[in-house]
Amino acid sequence: MARMCGRYASSRRPEDLAATFEVEKWDPEETLEPDYNVAPTKEVYAVLDRPLKDAESPRPVRQLRKLRWGLVPSWAKTPEGGARMINARAETVHEKPAYRRAFAARRCVLPADGYYEWVTGEQERELEAEGRKKRPRKQPYFVLPADGSVFAMAGLYEFWRDRTLPDDHPGAWWVTCSVITTEAERTPLAVAPAEGPHALADIHPRMPLMLTPDRWDAWLDPSRTDPDELRELLAPPPAGLMRAYPVPTAVSNVRNNGPELLKELPAPEEGTLF
Repeated sequence: MARMCGRYASSRRPEDLAATFEVEKWDPEETLEPDYNVAPTKEVYAVLDRPLKDAESPRPVRQLRKLRWGLVPSWAKTPEGGARMINARAETVHEKPAYRRAFAARRCVLPADGYYEWVTGEQERELEAEGRKKRPRKQPYFVLPADGSVFAMAGLYEFWRDRTLPDDHPGAWWVTCSVITTEAERTPLAVAPAEGPHALADIHPRMPLMLTPDRWDAWLDPSRTDPDELRELLAPPPAGLMRAYPVPTAVSNVRNNGPELLKELPAPEEGTLF
C-alpha cells in the first residue's frame, strides 16, 4: 500500500505561524529550530483548538504546540509503533481503530513549507519490472504551494500515558500526531519542472491533504464530532495550487539538514522515466 515517504520541511518562525493561524497561545519555551528534513518521531509544530489546562472557561483556545510525529493510540501498550503511524488515509480515517477517536475529537493542522517525495530512477524501475532486486536510486522532489504560502496539512493528535512513569514525570504523557493523506492530484501542476513530472500523481500516488484557509476553523473546531460532516472536510483542495521541483539527493539522508536541501535544481540528479 503506497503512502508518503514521510519527510517535510518546516522553517517558519513560531511568531509567523501564530499570526497566520490566528493563534491565541504559544509558549516561547517550546520554540523549535528550523528543520529542513523533518522525519518521523521528530517534534513538530501543530495548530489546535483546545481548552487551556486548569482554565476557568472551557472555551477552546487556538494554540501552537509541539507534538511528536508518529501517532500512538491512547490504548497502545507501548509507543514503539508510532514511527509507522505517520500517515492516516483520508478514505478510512473515520473507521480505523487507531485514528477514529482522534478524527472525531482531536484534529490539528501541521504547518510546513512543503514536503519531499521520491521518484525511482529509470534503471531501477526497469529492474523492478523484470523482478530483479537492487537498491533503488531515487530523485527527491520538493512539493509546495505555488504562491509560497504555508502548506497546512490536515492532521490528528492523540495522548498516550506512559504507565511506567509517575504522574509528575515530564515524560509521563506523550502527545503525538499523524498527517492525513489523500490521492495525489492528476491535474497539471501550477508550476512544473522543465524536465520531470507534470502532476503530483507522476511523483507518488498519495499526497498530504492540504487544507485551504477557508477550512481551518471548521477542521480545528472540537465541537464538530459527526464523522459524516467531518468527512466532507476531507475533500481535496482546488487543483492547480502546487508546484514541484527536483532537489539535491542529500535530503535522502536524515542526518542532513539545512536550507541547501531546498535548492531548486535545473535538472534531476538521478535519471527518471520522465
